[in-house]
Amino acid sequence: MDKNLNQLLKWSIENSSSSRADPSSENDPKAVREDWPAGRGLNPEALAALMGGPSDAQLMQEAMAAITSPDTSLEQKTVAFDNLEQLIEVIDNANNMESLGLWTPLVGQLDSEQAEMRRMAAWCLGTAVQNNFKAQERMLVLGAIPKLVSLATSDSNEPVRRKAIYALSSEIRNYQPAFEEAVKSLPEDVRPSGKVDAGDMEAVDQVMERLRDISQKKVSDTS
Repeated sequence: MDKNLNQLLKWSIENSSSSRADPSSENDPKAVREDWPAGRGLNPEALAALMGGPSDAQLMQEAMAAITSPDTSLEQKTVAFDNLEQLIEVIDNANNMESLGLWTPLVGQLDSEQAEMRRMAAWCLGTAVQNNFKAQERMLVLGAIPKLVSLATSDSNEPVRRKAIYALSSEIRNYQPAFEEAVKSLPEDVRPSGKVDAGDMEAVDQVMERLRDISQKKVSDTS
C-alpha cells in the first residue's frame, strides 16, 4: 500500500470516535479520553493524497522543471522559483531536495546569464540551508560557496549580491566546515584575523558585515 494512503488509514482509525472513546465510561461509550491528543495531524503528503492534489515533492519537481526548461519565460521561471522557495521553507521539504535531484540544478542557476535567475537561486539556497545541517552539508559538497562569494563581491547586480550574502550567512552559521570553506574564498580584507568558531554569532556577523561593506562599495564605484 502507498505510504500516504497507509498513513491516511492509520489517521482515520486513530481519530475515529470509537478509537478515542473512553473504555472506562459505562454511561457514555463515546466519552473522549482525556489523554488522547485531539486532531493528530497529517503530513502534507498524506493531505495531498486525501485531497487528490499534487504532493509537495511533486510541486518542487514541477517548479524545477519550469526553472530549467528552455520553453518557459523569465516571468514563469521567477514564479516557479518563488513557489520553490516557499516550499523549502519547510525543513522536511528542504531535506527532500537531495532525493528529488534538485540540488545540482539549483546550484547551477548561480551561473545563469539572467541576473534574476542568479538572485532567485541564491535566495532559495539561503532558505534551504537556514538552521538545517543536512542542507548546509549538501551545499558545501556541491561547491556553491565559492560561487556565492564571487556573486557577493563582484556581481554587477546589487540584488544578486544581497541574496548571495544572505545565502552565505545562512550556510556558514553553526557549521564550521562551511565557514572555513567560505574564508578560503573571501577577499583578504574580509577574512577574520584568526580562528573563528562558526557558532560565535557575533564573530560571524562581523565577517558578514565586512562582506556587505564590500558589496556596498561596488554600488558606490558604479554610481
